[in-house]
Amino acid sequence: MNTIGFDNEKYLKTQSEHIRKRIEEFGGKLYLEFGGKLFDDYHASRVLPGFQPDSKIRMLQQFQDDVEIVIAINAGDIEKNKIRGDLGIAYDDDVLRLIDIFRSMDLYVGSVVLTQYNGQSAANAFLKRLTALGIRCYRHYPIEGYPSDVDFVVSEEGLGKNDYIETSRSLVVVTAPGPGSGKMATCISQLYHEHKRGVTAGYAKFETFPIWSLPLKHPVNLAYEAATADLNDVNMIDPFHLEAYGKTAVNYNRDVEIFPVLNAIFEQIQGSSPYKSPTDMGVNMAGFCIVDDEACRIASKREILRRYYTACVERVQGKADDEPIRKLELLMKQAGVTPDTLPAVSAALLKAETTGAPAGAMVLPDGRVVTGKTSDNLGAASSLLLNALKALGGIDDQFDLISTQVLEPICDLKTRYLHHRNPRLHTDEVLMALTICALTNPMAELAKEQLDNLKGCDAHFTVILSEEDESLLKRLGINVSSEPRYEINRLYHK
Repeated sequence: MNTIGFDNEKYLKTQSEHIRKRIEEFGGKLYLEFGGKLFDDYHASRVLPGFQPDSKIRMLQQFQDDVEIVIAINAGDIEKNKIRGDLGIAYDDDVLRLIDIFRSMDLYVGSVVLTQYNGQSAANAFLKRLTALGIRCYRHYPIEGYPSDVDFVVSEEGLGKNDYIETSRSLVVVTAPGPGSGKMATCISQLYHEHKRGVTAGYAKFETFPIWSLPLKHPVNLAYEAATADLNDVNMIDPFHLEAYGKTAVNYNRDVEIFPVLNAIFEQIQGSSPYKSPTDMGVNMAGFCIVDDEACRIASKREILRRYYTACVERVQGKADDEPIRKLELLMKQAGVTPDTLPAVSAALLKAETTGAPAGAMVLPDGRVVTGKTSDNLGAASSLLLNALKALGGIDDQFDLISTQVLEPICDLKTRYLHHRNPRLHTDEVLMALTICALTNPMAELAKEQLDNLKGCDAHFTVILSEEDESLLKRLGINVSSEPRYEINRLYHK
């Protein structure tokens, strides 16, 4: 059963109240560094069952009249045409996408700042493009010795060279297309310039993970380490928090390492630092909204295992080396994770063994496990998808949802006219065929109506899926993993 472990409405209320309190503490002006994904935080929704992927943006909407958004992008990333791995689009294009989404939600985007700007030609072209679109732009420059040379950083030759970003609202959210975009540096630069102008302003950081109020080795926090295994992030007890308050709090290595320098910068700019620990800088209240700890533990252990399978697949694909896998194996031991943590794994492997062909299995919301096998016309993913829809709709397995009159012509089209070697239907083709059959077949219509019920289901496959199948299953909200091997032994698999 999918058990709710997180109270999302409590989170929205508690989180917004806490941020308002932090704004008041700084006299009515707060620069909030916003980490992680704003619109589609599916990692959080997987490890905290009940967390809605759009919770952060919904929370910001509660500040609609008080919030202003500044988007930071590293000029070097524009020059290198850096691509978002999850979306497949360049960082500069993603800035435009973000602005469109914010505006569609009636959130005010004040400006875009190009960090690490050094006259790059691609960055100049992007500045020209933004200006033509009516978007205010600013430049922040590389600072020699940043951040450790505090005296130089906090000077007219350091932060003073940066453009002052004109803002008009009490809460300024600094976000970015991805990591390394200079969000923190942008906030610090603004504190320097605000102080020069006699304006009292504060800085805070909003990161969902690790959750500081949970134990260091809690599966939710271990799942965060699993998600960042390729970045060498490590969760640790915040030593500054322990020394200041005698209480343990969890943070991660980069924030702990940078805190003494950041603290010195605050003191240099404002005369004193408002914080005694990196944990103090955070405003995350997620840990106080967990209502079923065991449900979150189970969900997090499953996420760790999925991350492990993903890393193994990426190694086979040449996208990753052995180091993330070694780290994930250690995290699995710490969390007590085995392949049995995901019931779909053993069911898929058994189905493949009994049929002698690739197979898949899925755990439905009520705990039932359904399987799918490879056939002449359907791959394992397509077969599993149809079987899951049958089970959810209470349709007997003997009934065909897609008639032969529809199925065979599509397979013939693929091989005879489109010159595919494999006639089997991908999952997107299966859904199109199912939709056609639903016009005349009530059971096909009933099956199609079950698609929303697949969200949050775990599915595992005995071979690496095609990009088309994996992408569609994920769009349906299914958590997908697979064994790290291809169905066919060849070098090219596109």
